[in-house]
Formats: sequence, structure tokens, C-alpha cells
Amino acid sequence: MRAVGYQIPAPITDEASLVDIDLPKPEPKARQLLVEVKAISVNPVDTKIRKGVKPEAGSWRVLGWDAAGRVVATGPDASLFKPGDDVFYSGALPLQGTNAEFHLVDERLVGRKPNSLDYAPAAALPLTAITAFEALFDRLDVKKPVPGATNAILIIGGAGGVGSIAVQLARQLTDLTVIATASRLETSDWVLGLGAHHVIDHSKPLAAEVAALGIGAPAFVFSTTNTDKHLAEIVELIAPQGRFGLIDDPQTLDINPFKRKSVSVHWELMFTRSLYETPDMAAQGAHLNELARLVDAGTIRTTLGETFGPINAANLKRAHALIETGKAKGKIVLEGF
Repeated sequence: MRAVGYQIPAPITDEASLVDIDLPKPEPKARQLLVEVKAISVNPVDTKIRKGVKPEAGSWRVLGWDAAGRVVATGPDASLFKPGDDVFYSGALPLQGTNAEFHLVDERLVGRKPNSLDYAPAAALPLTAITAFEALFDRLDVKKPVPGATNAILIIGGAGGVGSIAVQLARQLTDLTVIATASRLETSDWVLGLGAHHVIDHSKPLAAEVAALGIGAPAFVFSTTNTDKHLAEIVELIAPQGRFGLIDDPQTLDINPFKRKSVSVHWELMFTRSLYETPDMAAQGAHLNELARLVDAGTIRTTLGETFGPINAANLKRAHALIETGKAKGKIVLEGF
């Protein structure tokens, strides 16, 4: 089968950073599905692993987690799907990825593709949607009020992949006032179109930007990017007893300043459930099925930003390069081989 992989971690400008290759077609075991990949999207985690994780000597690492496609075979213990079903999902971190014609995934991580979406816009959603669902409802527990706080959430990086779906979920599924950050007219218009009540500029001090809204201190802050840069501002602007969540990877994170306000800190990694095969691992498939229902009802829209053409090394290099600039709007999708 055709695939794109690498053997040596390298900058995206290096010829060997991503390579068109041919690999054996895998076979499903246990509760695995074999999916014919129709479309993929690219996430920051792809770039981080490409730059920092070396495969075993002589082997190829295939990146990619988001996919939409069609089930072509199932393992002997699989019962949730059958060949011919259209699905979308984000796979497990240690396994070979979706930048290939065929991909293995545990059925508990899989949802039925929204009927109203083609493969490409569906592929834009899984990883970011699961991350946003888990961050908002499993970690920050945003439906539980913070006494005395403004019932509002600040989403830092509102125009990014996770931010774009978090803005929609917070607006459509809660009664929170949604404040999103953006620093350009284009991205500001994007997050307003997704449903944000307010947009503030993350290139300016966030505490003053929030204070200028005149609504009070928000109960929740969800940081998707540059947490270390904004941490002191978050400490200042969040309400006492508020809840703070993050998904990025600051080199250090000094949370001592939160003590005075008794702010709780919540990490979110959507791969945790699959990494440890937790008893609630199937929650991810359930999140995706709920997302599909919301999309088909017209409540949530795809966060597809750009389509970069077919799945090959050249187009994936373009996608990685754009993501590494930090200026991508929504999700970058590739479709077909």
C-alpha cells in the first residue's frame, strides 16, 4: 500500500523528513478495524513527533491520526462496525498512522462519519473535537459553575484546530459567554463566525483585554497554545476558584501563582485513554457519534480551513510547514492518493 513516512527525525525542509513509500497492507486483529483511508488532516502532534521521535533502525514511521474512510475488514472480536461502514476517528499515539492507504484502529475509538459531510470535511474533526469535548466537559467540567465567577470561558488560540471546535461546543452546548483570542482580522472573523461572543487580541496583555470587556473575571480558561507566554496574565484574569486547562507543551509550567486563587489546573491529552486502554476508552467513539449527530443537525460545522490535495509527501510537507508557523486557520486536510 502507498504511504508517507520517515526514518530520521528532521526539519521539514530536509528531503528525508517525509518520503513516499510502499508498505504491506495490514490485517486487523482483536477489536481492530481495517479502514481504507479517504482523507486525513494534519495536527501539531504530527510535526512534534516527526521532529523528535526516531523509529527503530531500518523501519519507517508513518504519521497521522485523523482520518475519514471506509471499513474494509474487521478483527474477530469487533462488533460495532462492519465492512462498508463510513467512519471517522483519531487513532492511538504509538501505532502506525493514517498517512497510508489502509489503517488499523481499535473500534472503540471510532465514530460513524456524519452523513452530511464528505470525507475531507469529516477528517478535519476527530482529534480536535475529542480534545475539545474532553477538555471542556471531562477536565474543566464547565457545566458546574464557579461561585462568584462570571459564567464565561476564555479560549486562547480560538482560530486553531482545537480552538475552532471548542468555541462551537462551548457556544452550542453550554450557556457560557465565549471569549476567544485572535490577532489578525482574518482569524478574528473566523472565530466570530464560529460563535464567539467576544474576540480579544492575544498579542496584547490578556488580563487588560478581558477587563476591557466589562463582564468580570471568567470562571474558565482553556489554553491551546503559547501557555508559557500567557501564564502570568491567566493567573491575573481568572476568577478565584476558577478552572484552567491546557493542551500544549510548555518547557516548564510553574503553577504556584494559582495557589492564592485556589485555581485548579487540568491537562488534556486525547491519547491518554488509548495509551492506557482505560475502562472508559469507548468514550471517544461516543464523543464522535455525538459530534456526528450535532453536525448532521446543523449545530456544529466542520473546521476545515484548507485542502492541500492528495496524500503524498510533497503535500504533507507543505502542511507541516504551515502548521509550524503557528498561522494555520482551522484544519489542513488532504484527500485521496
